[in-house]
Amino acid sequence: MVSGFYQPYEGQILFEGRDRTQLRPYDVAALGVARTFQNVALFKGMSVLDNIMTGRLLKMRGSFLLEALYWGPAMKQELEHRAFVERIIDFLEIQAIRKAFAGKLPYGLQKRVELARALAAEPKLLLLDEPMAGMNVEEKEDMCRFILGVNDEFGTTIALIEHDMSVVMDISDRVIALDYGRKIADGRPDEVRADQGVIDAYLGVAHA
Repeated sequence: MVSGFYQPYEGQILFEGRDRTQLRPYDVAALGVARTFQNVALFKGMSVLDNIMTGRLLKMRGSFLLEALYWGPAMKQELEHRAFVERIIDFLEIQAIRKAFAGKLPYGLQKRVELARALAAEPKLLLLDEPMAGMNVEEKEDMCRFILGVNDEFGTTIALIEHDMSVVMDISDRVIALDYGRKIADGRPDEVRADQGVIDAYLGVAHA
């Protein structure tokens, strides 16, 4: 609903203080909201570089004719966008696979490429859907490091859904816990970790 794919039955979605409830995905993206997916959604027949470049589409301006001829402003624009993408490639340490086909990469690297594509849009708000799903311990550690780095390097606000509680508690400033869609806790990680309702919901209730 935040990304505009679904519309809520009731209530409002506010972004930067304004009601964005009825906006479609393209309009939400134009406002500065990007996302990744639980199940990787890359263009698997395209290179890593080309996949990341698609994240720049909303930033590209110019006439179709100039772009078709690849001349003048279109050439300058392409070089500027590519320079930003190269910065992301360096930041996420995927230089070695920049020309590889995305569909041929191990799952953990595909997740990293998808993060790179989202960052290419220069989002104000980055939505991460189960970023650790299907990863081994080493891949999770790398992804945690990059998520924290995104906030430091680009100043991006990050909202993530994740079932790995240790990851959530380690990297979050604020945690909201849900139980069957109902909010049962909201606060700092240490507060939520100690909340009895969260303990009961996620660890079970002891019966004498």
